Amino acid sequence: MSVWTGKKIVVIGGSRGVGRQIVESAAAEGARVLAVARDVGRLQQLTREVAGVQVLALDASAEDAPARVFAVLEPDVLVLCAGVFPTVGPLHQLTWQEFAVNWEADVKMAFHFSKAALSRPLPQGASVVMIASGAALAGSPVSGGYAGAKRTQIFIANYAQKESDRLRLGLRFTALAPRMMPDTELGKHAVAAYAQYLGIPEAAFIQSLDTPPVAADVATAVIQVVTKPDQHQGKVFIVSGRGLEAVS
Repeated sequence: MSVWTGKKIVVIGGSRGVGRQIVESAAAEGARVLAVARDVGRLQQLTREVAGVQVLALDASAEDAPARVFAVLEPDVLVLCAGVFPTVGPLHQLTWQEFAVNWEADVKMAFHFSKAALSRPLPQGASVVMIASGAALAGSPVSGGYAGAKRTQIFIANYAQKESDRLRLGLRFTALAPRMMPDTELGKHAVAAYAQYLGIPEAAFIQSLDTPPVAADVATAVIQVVTKPDQHQGKVFIVSGRGLEAVS
């Protein structure tokens, strides 16, 4: 029997990229899956292509988003991987609004859903997996506030775990920091930005990456941290093509 069989899984940002890969993997293994995203068209396409998946269209950064999601499905596993593409460019060429886009979307989503998981609270034993970014650890000088926003998501997951432990809620929070993934839309966006910034072909930039992961590697990492909580609870992991590497 699959580890996902009978599990209720909510994927915030489940209509594309890593989120969609997690949705597909969980649904194929017998989980009850709710995919949440803003793009109605992508969600409709998802329901046509992946049997049995429930969908919900909303802005995950809205304060009432967790209540609306949990009213549809209260999860055993909550995966937070929604976000917006950062505005690319050197620091001095960005406006504050461009610099802050990921703080207003990615960080708000992480804050609202982590707060709701603790306040509701979700059932004992539930897992919350934050999909941040390798940029949170290495920086990203051409994507404005993206790296800082992703680092703050990691802080939020860490703070939430401490509160779960203090209040004896039995929840498990883990943060994953995937390295750049050239196979995803976000990864292609980043590759194009860095290749232009460095003045090299995109293929050359991709060649310079050290064993980059693909979306399926992140889906596998989610399974690992959910099914082996004693090894992964309250920790941060880099995800590369080599697998998981603990950084805290």
